[in-house]
Amino acid sequence: MQKLQWQDFQAKKQEGCQIKMYKKRSARSRLRGRRTCGYGQKFKHRGKGSKGGKGMAGTGKRAGQKVTWRLRYHPDYFGKKGFKTRQKKGLAMNVGYINDKLNTLIKEKKAIKEKDGYKIELKGYKILSTGKVDKKLFIKADGFSKKAEEKIVKAGGAAEKLA
Repeated sequence: MQKLQWQDFQAKKQEGCQIKMYKKRSARSRLRGRRTCGYGQKFKHRGKGSKGGKGMAGTGKRAGQKVTWRLRYHPDYFGKKGFKTRQKKGLAMNVGYINDKLNTLIKEKKAIKEKDGYKIELKGYKILSTGKVDKKLFIKADGFSKKAEEKIVKAGGAAEKLA
């Protein structure tokens, strides 16, 4: 059937002719059979398939699909939390080392030579018992092992703990 012009349509209507109008097909029916049915690219109208899994699934370090969700709802998901007290590892020094390296300790101004022996102040050190003691050592330190203390006293010196 030919397309009617507006004037022709009005004239036919006045004559009483019955004119059959064609109804425009709905967009839904026109899009049916087309690849994406009007939703753009293939991935854009997937529904739950575009989520990347249920709940926290797919939120690992390399997950790009849930970054904004993770930042919004779980901002502390990655990283360390809270405080950790840093404990200083105590320094240790052996009695044998002190006995052998007295000249070095004097140069470092940790030891003083006196008439009756050597006065040594080792703040922050614990004295351990490895080695021999053949000189009088008067040592002030943060801590002593039992054997180290015995060796120092046996050689004629003294072991004093710093407060």
